[in-house]
Amino acid sequence: RNYSSWSLRGWLAVMLSRAPFAEVMVALSGEGTPHPANRAFSPTARVPCLHDGTTVVWDSLAIAEYLAERHAGMWPVDPATRAWARSVCAEMHSGFSALRNEMTMCLRERVDVRPWSAGLERDIARVVEIWSDGRRRFGQGGSCLCGAFSLADAFYAPVAFRFRTYGVAPEGAAGSYLQALLAQPWLRQWEEAALKETAII
Repeated sequence: RNYSSWSLRGWLAVMLSRAPFAEVMVALSGEGTPHPANRAFSPTARVPCLHDGTTVVWDSLAIAEYLAERHAGMWPVDPATRAWARSVCAEMHSGFSALRNEMTMCLRERVDVRPWSAGLERDIARVVEIWSDGRRRFGQGGSCLCGAFSLADAFYAPVAFRFRTYGVAPEGAAGSYLQALLAQPWLRQWEEAALKETAII
Protein backbone atom coordinates (compact mmCIF):
# COMPACT_ATOMS: atom_id res chain seq x y z
CA ARG A 1 0.00 0.00 0.00
CA ASN A 2 2.94 2.36 0.48
CA TYR A 3 4.01 2.14 -3.13
CA SER A 4 1.25 0.97 -5.48
CA SER A 5 -0.68 3.97 -6.75
CA TRP A 6 -2.58 1.91 -9.31
CA SER A 7 -3.65 -0.59 -6.64
CA LEU A 8 -5.02 2.32 -4.62
CA ARG A 9 -7.09 3.44 -7.61
CA GLY A 10 -8.48 -0.05 -8.14
CA TRP A 11 -9.22 -0.50 -4.44
CA LEU A 12 -11.03 2.83 -4.24
CA ALA A 13 -13.10 1.89 -7.28
CA VAL A 14 -14.21 -1.34 -5.58
CA MET A 15 -14.94 0.53 -2.34
CA LEU A 16 -17.00 3.07 -4.26
CA SER A 17 -18.98 0.28 -5.92
CA ARG A 18 -19.99 -1.02 -2.46
CA ALA A 19 -19.65 -4.57 -3.80
CA PRO A 20 -18.24 -7.16 -1.40
CA PHE A 21 -14.71 -8.24 -2.27
CA ALA A 22 -11.68 -10.10 -1.00
CA GLU A 23 -8.25 -8.47 -1.26
CA VAL A 24 -5.11 -10.50 -1.99
CA MET A 25 -1.70 -8.93 -1.38
CA VAL A 26 1.05 -9.90 -3.84
CA ALA A 27 4.73 -9.07 -4.31
CA LEU A 28 5.43 -6.07 -6.54
CA SER A 29 9.04 -6.96 -7.31
CA GLY A 30 11.10 -10.08 -7.74
CA GLU A 31 13.05 -11.76 -10.52
CA GLY A 32 12.17 -9.16 -13.11
CA THR A 33 9.61 -6.37 -12.96
CA PRO A 34 6.72 -6.86 -12.99
CA HIS A 35 6.95 -9.97 -10.84
CA PRO A 36 6.59 -12.92 -13.27
CA ALA A 37 4.72 -15.00 -10.69
CA ASN A 38 1.86 -12.52 -10.96
CA ARG A 39 1.08 -13.88 -14.42
CA ALA A 40 -0.84 -16.57 -12.55
CA PHE A 41 -3.64 -14.07 -11.88
CA SER A 42 -2.96 -11.12 -14.21
CA PRO A 43 -2.29 -11.27 -17.98
CA THR A 44 0.21 -8.40 -17.64
CA ALA A 45 1.64 -9.59 -14.28
CA ARG A 46 0.70 -6.14 -12.96
CA VAL A 47 -1.74 -4.93 -10.32
CA PRO A 48 -4.53 -4.23 -9.77
CA CYS A 49 -6.40 -7.14 -11.28
CA LEU A 50 -10.07 -7.80 -10.61
CA HIS A 51 -11.58 -11.29 -10.69
CA ASP A 52 -15.37 -11.48 -10.88
CA GLY A 53 -16.22 -15.12 -11.34
CA THR A 54 -14.59 -16.12 -14.62
CA THR A 55 -14.22 -12.51 -15.74
CA VAL A 56 -10.75 -10.99 -15.33
CA VAL A 57 -10.20 -7.23 -15.61
CA TRP A 58 -6.56 -6.17 -15.30
CA ASP A 59 -6.31 -2.41 -15.78
CA SER A 60 -7.38 0.25 -13.29
CA LEU A 61 -9.44 2.27 -15.76
CA ALA A 62 -11.04 -0.89 -17.14
CA ILE A 63 -11.81 -2.00 -13.57
CA ALA A 64 -13.44 1.36 -12.89
CA GLU A 65 -15.60 1.16 -16.01
CA TYR A 66 -16.48 -2.49 -15.43
CA LEU A 67 -17.71 -1.72 -11.92
CA ALA A 68 -19.50 1.47 -12.98
CA GLU A 69 -21.54 -0.52 -15.50
CA ARG A 70 -22.82 -2.67 -12.63
CA HIS A 71 -23.09 -0.24 -9.71
CA ALA A 72 -24.77 3.15 -9.62
CA GLY A 73 -23.19 6.33 -8.31
CA MET A 74 -19.59 5.80 -9.38
CA TRP A 75 -19.65 8.48 -12.08
CA PRO A 76 -21.51 11.79 -11.75
CA VAL A 77 -25.11 11.60 -12.96
CA ASP A 78 -25.05 14.81 -15.02
CA PRO A 79 -23.76 14.02 -18.56
CA ALA A 80 -21.51 17.09 -18.84
CA THR A 81 -20.02 16.50 -15.41
CA ARG A 82 -19.56 12.81 -16.18
CA ALA A 83 -17.80 13.63 -19.47
CA TRP A 84 -15.38 15.91 -17.61
CA ALA A 85 -14.77 13.28 -14.92
CA ARG A 86 -14.06 10.60 -17.52
CA SER A 87 -11.72 12.94 -19.38
CA VAL A 88 -9.60 13.78 -16.33
CA CYS A 89 -9.43 10.09 -15.37
CA ALA A 90 -8.21 9.19 -18.86
CA GLU A 91 -5.69 12.04 -18.71
CA MET A 92 -4.32 10.72 -15.42
CA HIS A 93 -4.27 7.19 -16.78
CA SER A 94 -2.23 8.08 -19.86
CA GLY A 95 -0.17 11.11 -18.83
CA PHE A 96 1.81 12.77 -16.04
CA SER A 97 4.97 10.75 -16.70
CA ALA A 98 7.27 13.24 -14.96
CA LEU A 99 5.08 13.19 -11.84
CA ARG A 100 5.11 9.39 -11.81
CA ASN A 101 8.86 9.09 -12.34
CA GLU A 102 10.09 11.94 -10.16
CA MET A 103 7.56 11.76 -7.34
CA THR A 104 6.99 8.04 -6.90
CA MET A 105 4.44 7.09 -4.27
CA CYS A 106 5.62 6.19 -0.78
CA LEU A 107 3.19 7.15 1.95
CA ARG A 108 5.64 6.86 4.86
CA GLU A 109 8.31 9.17 3.40
CA ARG A 110 8.75 12.95 3.40
CA VAL A 111 11.14 13.98 0.63
CA ASP A 112 12.21 17.23 -1.07
CA VAL A 113 13.17 16.79 -4.74
CA ARG A 114 13.54 20.48 -5.57
CA PRO A 115 14.53 21.96 -7.92
CA TRP A 116 11.72 20.40 -9.91
CA SER A 117 12.32 19.57 -13.54
CA ALA A 118 10.41 21.51 -16.19
CA GLY A 119 8.30 18.44 -16.93
CA LEU A 120 7.44 17.96 -13.28
CA GLU A 121 6.48 21.61 -12.91
CA ARG A 122 4.13 21.26 -15.90
CA ASP A 123 2.55 18.11 -14.46
CA ILE A 124 2.01 19.71 -11.06
CA ALA A 125 0.53 22.82 -12.65
CA ARG A 126 -1.84 20.70 -14.72
CA VAL A 127 -3.03 18.75 -11.66
CA VAL A 128 -3.68 22.01 -9.82
CA GLU A 129 -5.58 23.30 -12.86
CA ILE A 130 -7.75 20.16 -12.99
CA TRP A 131 -8.48 20.30 -9.27
CA SER A 132 -9.35 24.01 -9.38
CA ASP A 133 -11.50 23.57 -12.49
CA GLY A 134 -13.43 20.64 -11.03
CA ARG A 135 -14.13 22.36 -7.75
CA ARG A 136 -15.19 25.59 -9.48
CA ARG A 137 -17.41 24.02 -12.13
CA PHE A 138 -18.77 20.83 -10.58
CA GLY A 139 -17.91 20.80 -6.88
CA GLN A 140 -21.15 22.13 -5.44
CA GLY A 141 -22.75 19.82 -2.92
CA GLY A 142 -19.59 18.25 -1.57
CA SER A 143 -15.85 18.57 -1.03
CA CYS A 144 -14.72 16.47 -4.01
CA LEU A 145 -14.02 17.25 -7.66
CA CYS A 146 -17.63 16.70 -8.74
CA GLY A 147 -19.25 17.25 -5.35
CA ALA A 148 -19.61 13.71 -4.04
CA PHE A 149 -16.68 11.27 -4.11
CA SER A 150 -16.47 9.64 -7.55
CA LEU A 151 -14.06 7.74 -9.76
CA ALA A 152 -12.43 11.07 -10.63
CA ASP A 153 -11.31 11.40 -7.01
CA ALA A 154 -10.18 7.78 -6.94
CA PHE A 155 -7.84 8.45 -9.85
CA TYR A 156 -6.30 11.54 -8.25
CA ALA A 157 -6.06 10.09 -4.71
CA PRO A 158 -2.46 8.84 -5.18
CA VAL A 159 -1.48 12.33 -6.30
CA ALA A 160 -2.73 13.69 -2.97
CA PHE A 161 -0.41 11.30 -1.16
CA ARG A 162 2.45 12.24 -3.50
CA PHE A 163 1.87 15.96 -2.96
CA ARG A 164 2.07 15.46 0.80
CA THR A 165 5.18 13.28 0.54
CA TYR A 166 7.03 15.81 -1.60
CA GLY A 167 5.75 19.00 -0.01
CA VAL A 168 3.57 20.27 -2.87
CA ALA A 169 1.12 22.76 -1.35
CA PRO A 170 -1.30 24.28 -3.87
CA GLU A 171 -3.32 27.31 -2.84
CA GLY A 172 -7.00 28.13 -3.14
CA ALA A 173 -9.56 25.57 -4.23
CA ALA A 174 -6.91 23.02 -5.18
CA GLY A 175 -5.32 23.25 -1.74
CA SER A 176 -8.66 22.82 0.00
CA TYR A 177 -9.42 19.82 -2.18
CA LEU A 178 -6.05 18.27 -1.35
CA GLN A 179 -6.82 18.45 2.36
CA ALA A 180 -10.33 17.10 1.86
CA LEU A 181 -9.00 14.16 -0.15
CA LEU A 182 -6.36 13.30 2.45
CA ALA A 183 -9.10 13.34 5.11
CA GLN A 184 -11.47 11.11 3.11
CA PRO A 185 -12.26 8.00 5.24
CA TRP A 186 -11.21 5.44 2.61
CA LEU A 187 -7.89 7.20 2.06
CA ARG A 188 -7.36 7.29 5.82
CA GLN A 189 -8.11 3.57 5.97
CA TRP A 190 -5.59 2.83 3.18
CA GLU A 191 -2.95 5.00 4.86
CA GLU A 192 -3.38 3.41 8.27
CA ALA A 193 -2.85 -0.02 6.74
CA ALA A 194 0.12 1.23 4.69
CA LEU A 195 1.91 2.59 7.74
CA LYS A 196 1.72 -0.84 9.39
CA GLU A 197 3.57 -2.47 6.51
CA THR A 198 7.26 -3.22 6.88
CA ALA A 199 8.12 -4.14 3.28
CA ILE A 200 10.66 -1.90 1.54
CA ILE A 201 10.89 -1.81 -2.25
